Amino acid sequence: MSSTLTWVAVGAACWALVLVILDRPPLPGRPDGYAYLGLLVLVELGLLGQAVIGFVQLASTDRDVSGLSFGGYLLGALLILPVAVFWSFAERTRWGTAVLVIGALVVPVMIVRLNQIWTAVPRG
Repeated sequence: MSSTLTWVAVGAACWALVLVILDRPPLPGRPDGYAYLGLLVLVELGLLGQAVIGFVQLASTDRDVSGLSFGGYLLGALLILPVAVFWSFAERTRWGTAVLVIGALVVPVMIVRLNQIWTAVPRG
């Protein structure tokens, strides 16, 4: 599931980059605006599912996992896109749309970091 989320988020970032180049904010009211926001909602729902599964796995594992870091990344990944969308709606310029590019690119980085924390071999 995490690799699918990663690629969908990268696709959302590429779409937002095209919007930046065209100087078109992803506004609701236009068909492409609704489609883009729908893609972000899809990513957010995937991140919510990942968070639920991640917390269940964290609670039931015998592995030595840094729970604070893992939980922080799970929750942080959930917050990135809503903050980016809010910022983009507040800043109705090309730079507001650029925030969506950055927000969508942060999601795969956080997913990779979650996988690193989960598979880390304890020192000692």
